[in-house]
Amino acid sequence: MAITIKDLQPREVWKHFEALTQVPRPSGHLEKIQKFLLDFGKSINVQTWQDEAGNIIMRKPATPGLEGRKGIILQAHMDMVPQKTPDSKHDFINDPIETVVKGDWLYANDTTLGADNGLGVAAIMAIMEDSSLQHGPLEALITADEETGMFGAFGLKGGELEGELLLNLDSEEEGVLYIGCAGGLDISASMEYMDEESDEDDVAVKVQLKGLRGGHSGLEINAGRGNANKLMARFVREAMDECGVILSSWAGGNMRNAIPASCEVVLTLPEEGVEELKAIAAKYEALYNSEYATIEEGITLTVTPTELPETVVPEEIQENLVDVILACHDGVLRFIPTIPDTVETSSNLSIVHIGEGKAEINILARSSSDTMKEFLALQLSSCFAMAGMKVELSGGYSGWQPNVNSPLLAALKNAYNDMFGKQPDVRVIHAGLECGIISTNYPKMDMVSFGPTLMSPHSPTERVEIPTVEKFYSLVKALVVNGVL
Repeated sequence: MAITIKDLQPREVWKHFEALTQVPRPSGHLEKIQKFLLDFGKSINVQTWQDEAGNIIMRKPATPGLEGRKGIILQAHMDMVPQKTPDSKHDFINDPIETVVKGDWLYANDTTLGADNGLGVAAIMAIMEDSSLQHGPLEALITADEETGMFGAFGLKGGELEGELLLNLDSEEEGVLYIGCAGGLDISASMEYMDEESDEDDVAVKVQLKGLRGGHSGLEINAGRGNANKLMARFVREAMDECGVILSSWAGGNMRNAIPASCEVVLTLPEEGVEELKAIAAKYEALYNSEYATIEEGITLTVTPTELPETVVPEEIQENLVDVILACHDGVLRFIPTIPDTVETSSNLSIVHIGEGKAEINILARSSSDTMKEFLALQLSSCFAMAGMKVELSGGYSGWQPNVNSPLLAALKNAYNDMFGKQPDVRVIHAGLECGIISTNYPKMDMVSFGPTLMSPHSPTERVEIPTVEKFYSLVKALVVNGVL
């Protein structure tokens, strides 16, 4: 009999994660998951409420006699990144996630799994439900819309929480304790233009780039994966030069913090140029599979007939737009000089939409150095300005600065060593954790982040290593029970 999620241990965590997979919770559409969490808190008789930012907060009194302990806050985010394979019919707003066990790994069926950060939420639910645990003051903070801009963390008000210690359950490598993270900045470039009528003597084709792995734009930005927008721009630039194609529309990527895995453009051209265009596409398909061998597998670049659109992008503008996509920085800019194997500064050319009189390009920049983040923003802004685009910077936040003398860190290291017979790694992560934002209103709060092992979050191959979940949950439970001096 095939193993399913119902067979996994620890059952008290997996049963809640299974329940979460049945509740649609893509970023920006959180009404169902918010109600689910409020109903859960009510069902276990724990004080539960939703704050003005959409966060769900729970408060569980200390076990009698343990009221004097430092209060612990268990923190995770409720939303998930909605990514799927090009052929998937999944509707993230209405459909449950289908899970599949493959050996020691749990996947979803052609979609993101939502283990980022559903397993953190499931662990919180298990702790809050367990009436056998002896613990000090306990709170849960389950934030809203972390993936699209950390809006819940930004909206959290000072004084809402009472605890002194925060366990952020949103990192992706078991055996690693994170004590710092990169800051981030959203960079948006836009341009409005007057559409031109397409030439009625031309034909139209749809060009689709598929098969890339995508992934997390922080954790996997140094993995050398292909960016669908960048690869499409290389092809389109040559197609413009050799076949005289005209761009009608461009759609690549849909999440600011996911490396875009697919891209689609509609081009018009004289009918006699279609075969040459297909030959160029075949050349680039082979080239990309060669260039990205061992990193990507099965990249496809297809050209198919489509209905002739009514309008196209003016030729003088399309050259600027394609050139700026080619020219703007994407990927790792610099590693931390004192920690050469850790990314300091990077950018992700995440979303490109062109058509109907407007071009929009979105980039998420990350850095653990505020000055390098500012430099990267200046570099990208200058690039887009040369193309005549309007640039807006938003959603900026500083990194979470590490505290190697943290009492919480010391307690976690000791607990991990006692349980597993070795010391955990202590690192800074090149991803956006909510700790830095939360510390703005709670500057004295002691924080550490950890979690089970996840691979390729923010992509349809997202998966969690099943045995690491038990180790992760054991560590959470040990801290809750033993407290911190």
